[in-house]
Amino acid sequence: MGYACILAPRRDSFNPLASALWKSKFDVHCCPMAPKIEKISAITFRVSNMQASVRFYRDVLGMELLYGGEQASFSSLRAHSESAILNLEQGAAIPRWGRLIFHVTDVDAFWTHLNDRGFHPEIARDASWGERYFHMRDPDGHELSFARPLPSS
Repeated sequence: MGYACILAPRRDSFNPLASALWKSKFDVHCCPMAPKIEKISAITFRVSNMQASVRFYRDVLGMELLYGGEQASFSSLRAHSESAILNLEQGAAIPRWGRLIFHVTDVDAFWTHLNDRGFHPEIARDASWGERYFHMRDPDGHELSFARPLPSS
């Protein structure tokens, strides 16, 4: 746990004798700070076929393989050095538990990229909350969303 500290003028700092005794004109007041979440570090999907999943996230989506691989029981990938890590754990897949959202540079171009590779993403559309997006499922049925904030008007 961290602490927040402030310097406050001593109440007796105007008394020359007190200042000489304490050798400081300030009191230090510290109080504990509540811990805070800094970022999401990783998310883990259970996958039934590690080879197909690694190939999808690495080769189709262009993520960097950090650990494991097609023959491993556990693999880690990420989109870039600042992004959360996607862990893949071999086992019985648990699809439809939530959605992983990727921000992409161009939603329509990414839709075409996936469609040209034989995937069937939903049609891209503009959302009332200010994003253009589309959904599709990965090889294990996990819902993925590909989005980009709409330009401000």
